[in-house]
Amino acid sequence: MRNYLHIDLKRQTVKAVEQRGEELVRVGRYLIAKTLVEENIAGVDPLGPDNPLIFSAGPFAGTNFSNANRTSVGCKSPLTGGIKEANAGGTLGVALGQLHLSGFTLHGAADDWVIIHLSKDGSCSFDSAAGFMGKGNFETAALLHDKYGKKVSLALCGPVGEYQGLLAGIAISDTDRRPSRLAARGGVGAVLGSKKVKAIVADLNRMPQLHERKKVIAGVRHYAEKLGEDPMIDSYKRFGTAMMADYTNHVGGLPVRNFSAGRLVDTDRETMKMGGDFLREQNIARGGQQEHACMPGCLIQCSNVYADADGNEIVSPVEYETLGLLGTNCGIKEPDDLARLNAIANDLGIDTIETGAMVGVLMDAGLGEFGDAGFISAVLDEIRNGTEQGRLWAQGTACVGEHYGVGRVPVIKRQAISAYDPRVIEATGVTMMVTAQGADHTAGNVPRMETADKSFEEIAAASHDAQVMCAATDSLGFCIFGRTVTMAQLEKVTGAINAAVGTRLDTSFFDELGRETLRLEREFNRAAGFTEADDELPEFFYNEPLEPSNRVARFHAGEVNEFADNWWRQ
Repeated sequence: MRNYLHIDLKRQTVKAVEQRGEELVRVGRYLIAKTLVEENIAGVDPLGPDNPLIFSAGPFAGTNFSNANRTSVGCKSPLTGGIKEANAGGTLGVALGQLHLSGFTLHGAADDWVIIHLSKDGSCSFDSAAGFMGKGNFETAALLHDKYGKKVSLALCGPVGEYQGLLAGIAISDTDRRPSRLAARGGVGAVLGSKKVKAIVADLNRMPQLHERKKVIAGVRHYAEKLGEDPMIDSYKRFGTAMMADYTNHVGGLPVRNFSAGRLVDTDRETMKMGGDFLREQNIARGGQQEHACMPGCLIQCSNVYADADGNEIVSPVEYETLGLLGTNCGIKEPDDLARLNAIANDLGIDTIETGAMVGVLMDAGLGEFGDAGFISAVLDEIRNGTEQGRLWAQGTACVGEHYGVGRVPVIKRQAISAYDPRVIEATGVTMMVTAQGADHTAGNVPRMETADKSFEEIAAASHDAQVMCAATDSLGFCIFGRTVTMAQLEKVTGAINAAVGTRLDTSFFDELGRETLRLEREFNRAAGFTEADDELPEFFYNEPLEPSNRVARFHAGEVNEFADNWWRQ
């Protein structure tokens, strides 16, 4: 049994609801979709007090089950106007599980800025945030640790979230107490800011009680063994997610200079510095940490701690999506430049995908030159200071593109496209078109599928299979990077879930959970007013051939939705 907390911010009251069995399994992204549909949230102002902000952890939260301690955060998105679930690694899921909590919902809005403290003694206090306002995430984290101690996890509203900039995510502590693991997308940090919550502090305690502890421990060991045998997991550990840039650059699907090209360098003539191979060799030579776990107990360790030429830490982590959008999409070719910009973005607590796409649009508008890291730094300073110009830029890519009249604005449902050009990475492109989450690759990424000779039906089927898998994974607190092992060991994983919370599920629940999550998300967006037209790619993808492949987008919203509708009838 665990408790779920309903926190009324205006009244500063807390209602605890006991949860058991399947209530502790059907969580995360599923719980967010189910709650938002049942409470008729589709029509509310996303930055108003009636938009609930949901935090949810999975059945293994608080244990050392590898890559199973992610935290889902969800609400109606102020960026897209649709449903949003953004999940993050770090230590918050661990803390919630160790406090015997499955999650909590923030209702309403506080009268004055507060810090919420979830204590191991079972209490929830509302402390004044005076003295913390306007500060970057790293200074805020240091001050909070001075006040609450080291054995806590933090979830922070950065300075951009304070003024409800839609770039804002929610920054969560990693295993070394850096506030650098973001529930980043969709403006969830702006929603936290609208509720006047500067920080959530959750005590770390000890592993929670489990229904059958020995069976869970056996499941943890079995899963760990399979992770150790999997070559894909070994690649993630050695090269991190940045290894994807080597592939997308090779096939010509990497976002470069506001999606005007698909390849940063011709690797036959020039070294690809903005990729996993180069980053690994350089980081190790400098004394950086190449294998790093963002969640306690995670054996994948795809994170890193990136060092400068003197061996000093610049940032943790350098990830593919940041490298692609804040890096190559803005013409950046040097990883040190990217790392320094990444560190600033982490301190601000902003989504590097949305930020990088927005900056690329600024550059296309003529406000800066592609490749000018100094210009990007100046943009981030404006955003940090909340100037009139900075607040405009903080509203995201679609808003900035409209303001400056730019023709190439890479968004779907007003959310920036991830680092996979849909003209080449077609299955992921289909996902980003049809998902209710906006242009989000994590809703169903199929990056390595060679599609030039494939039919639409084959590509769409691969996308939809990935969407079901990702929706289920996100609804259990798992990281999708372990999917090769999770799916191959689904019977063992299901057995471990049953042992953890006392359910009697069979493996069919996984597919059912994913499908039902997607159905609920689709239902929410339709109630919010979304139509087929919202799933269309921006026009430039259809009429601008992408160098060097000279491919254009092949699929339109009509056929994508027809396939999805037929799929739902099955």
